[in-house]
Formats: sequence, structure tokens, C-alpha cells
Amino acid sequence: QVQLVESGGGLVQAGDSLRLACAASGRTFNDHTMAWFRQAPGKEREFVADITWNGGSTYYTDSVKGRFTISRDNRKNTVYLQMNSLKPEDTAVYYCAAAFPGNIHQVSGDEYSYWGQGTQVTVSS
Repeated sequence: QVQLVESGGGLVQAGDSLRLACAASGRTFNDHTMAWFRQAPGKEREFVADITWNGGSTYYTDSVKGRFTISRDNRKNTVYLQMNSLKPEDTAVYYCAAAFPGNIHQVSGDEYSYWGQGTQVTVSS
């Protein structure tokens, strides 16, 4: 069974940092683009960042540029999202996702075939 399992969410204060992890099992995603999306209450799901198959290229939505860093460790079949200088508007459920092929950026959730169950990030002011 293919699974993406997120971890690392929690309740923090504005300005704090969190590191999310997404561990894949059931198959390798070394040839997939991996991404993080988020969904805040009452809002649509939005793209946050993605990373190509070998980590050679990353792409971020404007609101997180300079604060968030996506990375991956293909040996561990895991993708990470380091979130610094968190703001209350970053509060959301964060989801990781996988899309094929892994050599292009995909900002549309429709392009992703595999999704995790999500992890809650809450940033208090």
C-alpha cells in the first residue's frame, strides 16, 4: 500500500520555526516531483512549494519565499519543509503530494496522484 505520512506539525508562536517531514512507503518516489500544499479553514487548497526528483530545482509560492525551504532525501524516501519566521497566516493543514514525471514543477493539485493525510500547523500571534 502506497502511503505518504506527514509529521512535524504543531502549535507555535509567530516568528518560530517548524520542520515538516513526509515519509513515503509502499513505493519509491525518487522519480517524482514532491510538493507541499496547505489548506486553511474556509479557504481553498494552495500550492506551497515543490522539488524535482533529484532536488535540483525548487519552486515556491510568493508568500513563503525566503522563509520556507523544501528539500528531499531520496535514500530515506522523505521530503521536508523547513518553515522559518512563521506567521499566523501560515496556519493551515499541510499536505505532501507526489507527481510524475519528476523533472518539472507542478503547481496544480490536479497533477498530483498521491497525497498524505495532512498535518496541522497553527501559528499564534
